[in-house]
Amino acid sequence: MSVLKQQHCAPCEGGATPLTKETATKLIKQTPAWRLTDDGKSLRRHLEFKDFVAAMRFVNEVAALAEDEGHHPDIAIFWNKVELTLSTHAIGGLSNNDFILAAKINELPAV
Repeated sequence: MSVLKQQHCAPCEGGATPLTKETATKLIKQTPAWRLTDDGKSLRRHLEFKDFVAAMRFVNEVAALAEDEGHHPDIAIFWNKVELTLSTHAIGGLSNNDFILAAKINELPAV
């Protein structure tokens, strides 16, 4: 069971060190359906919905969650498909916040 979903994102300023690819590879096991990009600097998830309205409903849920956590994914929408990318831009790589948010997104009803 993932304890990530029980945590909250912490403010992250530049100057912190991004997670190593080795650490990210261990944490990704707690976020099913997400994948680590080849460079180890981002997490990605592709989702498909029955239609545009369902996709937008999910995106709005993600947006509300991201606001609550103070950590925001990049979101691409293609009619009934959504691509989410998580990375901590302030540090140029992954932080615990990315995995926390990924775990919480996995708990949304549309997933």
